[in-house]
Amino acid sequence: MSRAPPIAPQQVDHDTYLVLNNFGRLGCAWCETDDEGSDRKTLIRRLMDDQYSHPVRIVAFNTAEGWSRDVTRDIADELRRRIAEYDDVPRSVLEFVEAAFRH
Repeated sequence: MSRAPPIAPQQVDHDTYLVLNNFGRLGCAWCETDDEGSDRKTLIRRLMDDQYSHPVRIVAFNTAEGWSRDVTRDIADELRRRIAEYDDVPRSVLEFVEAAFRH
């Protein structure tokens, strides 16, 4: 007898990061990302590559450990430290960092 694959996602034992992006008149939506591209290092690279037009919030969670939290300021702080390393910083990143510390 064959077993059907589970319908619940397998537990992933790493932190997952998701971006809430403002699409203007279309509103805000959580951006899709593949499982392998949801880690912090990839998130920072994608932000610096201007892959999000207007990021407004970032959350992280780890289902294996059972936690979630808003990491917007943490990511903005890391980006602020890295800005000096780049010649050309996307406007979206500059606006994100500024907004994160304005609130």
